[in-house]
Amino acid sequence: MPGPTMQPVFRFAPSPNGFLHLGHALSALLNADLAARLGGHLLLRIEDIDPERCRPEYEAAIIEDLAWLGLSFPEPPLRQAREMAADAGPLDALRRRGLLYRCFCSRSETARLVAEREAAGTPWPRDPDGAPFHAGPCADLSEREAAARAASGAPHAWRLRMARALEEIGPVPSVRCLDAQGRDAGDRPARPADWGDVVLARRDVPTSYHLAVVVDDARQGVTHVVRGADLERATDAHRVLQALLGLPPPAYHHHRLLAGPDGQKLAKSTRSTALRALRAQGWTPADVRRTVGLGPAT
Repeated sequence: MPGPTMQPVFRFAPSPNGFLHLGHALSALLNADLAARLGGHLLLRIEDIDPERCRPEYEAAIIEDLAWLGLSFPEPPLRQAREMAADAGPLDALRRRGLLYRCFCSRSETARLVAEREAAGTPWPRDPDGAPFHAGPCADLSEREAAARAASGAPHAWRLRMARALEEIGPVPSVRCLDAQGRDAGDRPARPADWGDVVLARRDVPTSYHLAVVVDDARQGVTHVVRGADLERATDAHRVLQALLGLPPPAYHHHRLLAGPDGQKLAKSTRSTALRALRAQGWTPADVRRTVGLGPAT
């Protein structure tokens, strides 16, 4: 962790796969408030590595909405899609150390294998997001066989050999936590094994969220990560990657999530009311701050 004299660096990192809603506003404004309180600054990162869902019009809307909220950034936004080539270096480093393997199983194949094993009475582990652990034989393929299948054009992903990675790093590093005021809240143990063999890259997208986020946080000198509670467990996988790659770990605060009238968390996928729609209804930035539970801007 950087020393106490280093200026804190925060980041807000939305994906341009939909319009921002009140949950995003809470995260962006809380980041800005804590950066101001601690004498730091806030960076903007556009996490656009998903080519099927990310759209330029959503990115433009994000920048417009953040400006309307009164947020400004000292640097142009970093766009993950433009940095994907840089992620190849860390990926190759892990591959050379024997920590990755090619996985040729599709989601449907994994679901079928898991269903067969559970039908036979074998409970199958799932990661904190509810996805079943990899169930196929890919981890046991020889390098020659895996390379031949890849060369023939078989779609595949690169997975981390989690058990081997944990053996290599030794004691699992803890997560340094912050409270809602940006104060040190102590450390908590990480449980990265709960994620199984996480995907770090695919043939069509040469990085994953897990890999890109830790590399980009280090690239941008991020010292404080403030994001939603739905990403708290992902931090456990990130701590392993930071330890393996020798990257400095930020301190983390995972804030409360906002729920809609149905009690479900606000999400782009459920078309939660967008900030731009609220603006069209006459809302002000002060209305947004009050609604998400933040006091007046300082």
